[in-house]
Amino acid sequence: MTFHVKHQDAMPDDLRRRLDAFAAILTRWNARINLVSPRDLPHLWDRHIADSLQLANLVPPGARLADLGSGGGFPGLIIAIATGTDVTLIESDQRKAAFLREAARATGTSVTVLASRIEDADIPQVQVVTARALAALPQLLDWASRFLAPDGFCLFLKGRNVTDELTAAAAGWHMTISRLPSRTNADGTILKLGNIRRARHSERAQG
Repeated sequence: MTFHVKHQDAMPDDLRRRLDAFAAILTRWNARINLVSPRDLPHLWDRHIADSLQLANLVPPGARLADLGSGGGFPGLIIAIATGTDVTLIESDQRKAAFLREAARATGTSVTVLASRIEDADIPQVQVVTARALAALPQLLDWASRFLAPDGFCLFLKGRNVTDELTAAAAGWHMTISRLPSRTNADGTILKLGNIRRARHSERAQG
């Protein structure tokens, strides 16, 4: 199924209802914990939900997915709501992890919420690793490489500094790179990164 991310009325009715339920519970919880900036709440659909939802079309059917630093559920919980993908949400903040569990319950979505630092997380290998607004690319690759199956790939939502981040990552990593334009952010890019491995000199430095 292909999702049209800009307009709620272009979605299947069930998906729209579940995402509306997600938006409602996030709005309630946001008064207590900082899930998104208060000034973003009027733009929650386009800036956060739709931005995350565009990744749903890129996740292969039946794939297992790990979402790093899930926070308010972006993008991992949104992908799970839209696709039913087997998603593990890794979030170190206990209050945000509690929100993720409650949002999953309220939207009828089956996910695993792991309240852990990414460095300490211990999960089976996955085919897809996602992250949004979390860290610079070299750090993301260091984290993601622990979880990826040999044929796996990463989907990272990035902003206007993506070229600089790719240049920095090239010093320590080899990978195949696909850059897809974001349909929700004029300055945004979706990075699809596969065949990820450390550069030889980086491996020696790690040793």
